[in-house]
Amino acid sequence: MKVLLQDQLIDREDAKVDLEDRGYQFGDGVYEVIRIYNGKMFTTDGHLNRLFESASKIGITIPFQKEILKDLLHQLIVENDVKLGTVYMQVTRGASPRNHVFPDSSVKPVLTASTRDYPRSIEIMEQGFKAITLEDIRWLRCDIKSLNLLGNVMAKQKAIEAGCFEAIQHRSGMVTEGSTSNVSIVKDGVVFTHPANNLILNGISRQVMLKTCVKSETPYEEKPFTLEQLMNADEVFISGTTVEIAPVVEIDGRRIGEGKLGPITARLQKLFQAEIEAECGKLQSLSV
Repeated sequence: MKVLLQDQLIDREDAKVDLEDRGYQFGDGVYEVIRIYNGKMFTTDGHLNRLFESASKIGITIPFQKEILKDLLHQLIVENDVKLGTVYMQVTRGASPRNHVFPDSSVKPVLTASTRDYPRSIEIMEQGFKAITLEDIRWLRCDIKSLNLLGNVMAKQKAIEAGCFEAIQHRSGMVTEGSTSNVSIVKDGVVFTHPANNLILNGISRQVMLKTCVKSETPYEEKPFTLEQLMNADEVFISGTTVEIAPVVEIDGRRIGEGKLGPITARLQKLFQAEIEAECGKLQSLSV
């Protein structure tokens, strides 16, 4: 398998990262994951724009133009012959003697990228999943897709230990997002999702979902909602790069709505798939 290190495609076993790389020591960097369907990247521009925005917010200058990076990622996907999967990339501030202060400009950022095969989450999308709720203990710049994911990791692990797929986080009773996804609810035909501020990551799949709401004339509001509203919603669903749109059928042991995929979530799923197919080609149809 090949990986990308700076602008070079090399064998994975030959890829080396310095022990004092600030991504390793401080989580001082940013990342993105792009979905691959039929060998093509989906919503590439959205992901790369967010990568550059996140880097800018923490003072990292990515050493490649977006179009060059896009071409390098495409070469990587072709070289590894990935048809259905993901491409992961990260940019760190670079390697320098350990010091909390940013190094000077002689230290260059380090780009790495790799691919993996990753099937669609059809069962979860059709049948839904269980979730738990947890206090959101993360920092207050969740709009930056940084390498600092310990809070997300801990939340996800608690969900798995509880026999669930996702942890829905909240700050003092106000729902923010999942450990690896954005969360939306449906009440009386209206979709509600947390506004894209510093408390959540403005998910690319979330943006595609809102685009499908506009196209289908499904009313929506980017408005915070409470744990009580979450538990009493007609439908709850998540959106994310690897899950697309998937229904939450039980939270903290309590059934949500009818306890199955709801009609609005199902409609948004089909419209989401149409967006994928418009960019990447035909996919297996959902059975619901």
